Amino acid sequence: MTTPNSKTKAKPASQTEAKSSSTRRMPWVAIGVITSIVIVVAMLLTVMPKGFKSTHEQIGTGKPALVFVYDPNLAVSGSQTEQMNEVRASMNSGEEQMFFLIAQIGTPDGDKLITKHRARQAELLLFDPTGSLIKRDFAFKSASDITQWVR
Repeated sequence: MTTPNSKTKAKPASQTEAKSSSTRRMPWVAIGVITSIVIVVAMLLTVMPKGFKSTHEQIGTGKPALVFVYDPNLAVSGSQTEQMNEVRASMNSGEEQMFFLIAQIGTPDGDKLITKHRARQAELLLFDPTGSLIKRDFAFKSASDITQWVR
């Protein structure tokens, strides 16, 4: 007669220890992976360029404003916003010295500003701290050209 215990084989001690060791390590591996993902996402968020506001209520609030008439159908629009990002990063270290805004063609706010100032596609508009239009020029301007232009 066979007993139920005689049919089952006893597992070797090394197999039991290996399984126990891997189950203890599993939560630490998961925590490490999650922590790594969080760190990578945080780094990407800090490196991403800051967006531009497309509302224009900041014009005339005591700081100069540079407004770019943005047309998504023109290749120069993407390049010009990159240059504006460089200028903003170099000028606005700490407190903002001037506003960098977008007037996008085809949006209510953008069309209103474009009509009011008779602006055209890919045009840069510089407003003084009181909100008066003081300069206008067409894109493309490099970051150094923009810096000289706004001073």
